[in-house]
Amino acid sequence: MNRRLLTILLIAFVVAAACTFGVYRILGRMIVASKPVPTTSVVAAAADIKLGTVLAKSDLTTTQIAGSLPKDAILKPEDAIGRGVIANIYQGEPILSSRLAPTGSGGGLAATIPDGMRACAVKVDDVVGVAGFVTPGMRVDVLASGVPPDAAQGAGQVTKTILQNIEVLSAGTDIQKDAEGKPQQVQVVNLLVTPEQAQMLSLASNQLKIQLVLRNPLDTKVEQVNGTPIGSLFTGLNTPTAPKRVAVQAPAKKPVTPTYSIQVINGSNTTEEKFNSPEGQH
Repeated sequence: MNRRLLTILLIAFVVAAACTFGVYRILGRMIVASKPVPTTSVVAAAADIKLGTVLAKSDLTTTQIAGSLPKDAILKPEDAIGRGVIANIYQGEPILSSRLAPTGSGGGLAATIPDGMRACAVKVDDVVGVAGFVTPGMRVDVLASGVPPDAAQGAGQVTKTILQNIEVLSAGTDIQKDAEGKPQQVQVVNLLVTPEQAQMLSLASNQLKIQLVLRNPLDTKVEQVNGTPIGSLFTGLNTPTAPKRVAVQAPAKKPVTPTYSIQVINGSNTTEEKFNSPEGQH
């Protein structure tokens, strides 16, 4: 063979080897990818489940999850049946134990109250426009208005912020958030508070006028707010001017002219004569 033919055969061999190696790598990856990944069956929602619902067998189904399981995933339907839902669950979504109330606590509003907290009902006035826009999940401040018991006689009303950044559990009997944000006129709003805050609200509701003030849910800062007396609303307005006092000048005293006296003795008679001093004459 000549050298030219040997060179062509060598190049063909190198190309064939490279192609073979490439096909081997591709086939190897395909074989690895085709291996079945182990999955685990978990309990999921068969349909959309609203907050407060007590789970029944018909509400549940199963779904397969590959890889690691979500935290608090429920594997057996019997571990979920009869428990109340404390957050909305959507169809096909795995049901987590953290989104269900403890076993035996039932459903409805009570199931949504965390440990150590209380749901305190506050009566709101229809006149208060903001009351119609309070929906579950919103955050409010609570203002109380009235005359302090230790105020002086005739003192006016004082308004003070007694609670801040309080979550609304329900507006009336509605514990669901309105997706469209439509306002509803309600008579009672349930607030999520601590036991101490519940005592404050109960006392204020019986003795004072309560008003709820909406706040941005992202604004969680608690401010130091002083009470506002009604008299401060009129500070700076025009008020009747008090009459000016006219200074009264005392009459000038007349100058006293210096005098001197001389006794005149004439026998048994004694007389006294008074004369002006020469220094007092002008």
